[in-house]
Amino acid sequence: MSRTTIALPAAISPMLAVAGPLPRENADWAFEPKWDGIRVVVRAAGDVIAASSRGGQDLVPGFPELAALPDLVGGRPVTLDGELVALREDGQPSFGLLQQRLNLSSAALVARRAEAVPATLVVFDLLHFDRHTLLDLTYDERRAALEKLRLEAPSVTTTHVFRDTDGAAVFDAVRQRGLEGLMAKRRSSPYLPGRRSGHWLKVKAIRTQEVVIGGWTAGQGQLGHTFGALMLGIPEPGGLRYVGKVGTGFDTRARAAILEQLRGIEAGSSPFITDPEPKDRVNASYVKPVVVGEVQFGEWTRDGRLRHPSWRGLRPDKSADEVVVES
Repeated sequence: MSRTTIALPAAISPMLAVAGPLPRENADWAFEPKWDGIRVVVRAAGDVIAASSRGGQDLVPGFPELAALPDLVGGRPVTLDGELVALREDGQPSFGLLQQRLNLSSAALVARRAEAVPATLVVFDLLHFDRHTLLDLTYDERRAALEKLRLEAPSVTTTHVFRDTDGAAVFDAVRQRGLEGLMAKRRSSPYLPGRRSGHWLKVKAIRTQEVVIGGWTAGQGQLGHTFGALMLGIPEPGGLRYVGKVGTGFDTRARAAILEQLRGIEAGSSPFITDPEPKDRVNASYVKPVVVGEVQFGEWTRDGRLRHPSWRGLRPDKSADEVVVES
């Protein structure tokens, strides 16, 4: 049978983590750096590759770097969980840099951007290999199988893991390196597709929050041609709860791309179930609450607002109904 005729493994939804503090019992947990990129489940068999985001977006056309994977596993069927990241010259992941690889309109533009801003697939779990499903194995057993694959290439790598060590020391190290945080994974846990489980904890070194854009306010002065700030919300059972505005962290390219996207989904009324303050509604335009972004912020205020938010980027890999309060 040729490599191209081998069937892909069945699609799997990624297991999700909950935000929390570092575990007290180090022996029960493995610690991994939290990569600042786009979550992806990659399936390969023969020469065929499928890669999807948490929201089901097909990532293969936008990331030709994934084509290296079949040769690394000899064409055998495999399903991997990982993160697509863009690395700075110092080797640190940059979510801002990764934004330049998203929402590209043509294969030619993808190729040019891939050369200028290469992406790396950082693999952290093995879910299927050859004829075997590994979902019911423990984290330690899946990790041992993953390490045997030796997935190392210019565009593919396997994340570091720290076991039988002090989680607080690992957390201090990733914080000093400027990384987003730490993942703590219970070593005895199976892989639970599509479930958000306390078996996986994300311990953040910086406070970030996914948000849904509900509108924008008009810019003034030098920003008169674009928006001044985006109006943000968090989905709740009754609708979108207003959590504040963000007006910093954008460059010219990001402002133009965001405004173009929002103008295509304008709405005649506010999507918020909690009214923004009058000062926040001045010169406001509203949109359908479907576009997800991410901000960094200082803290939550008593009235449920983001204090000092700064824009990090769009999250086309996430759908609005996935957004929850994380910090």
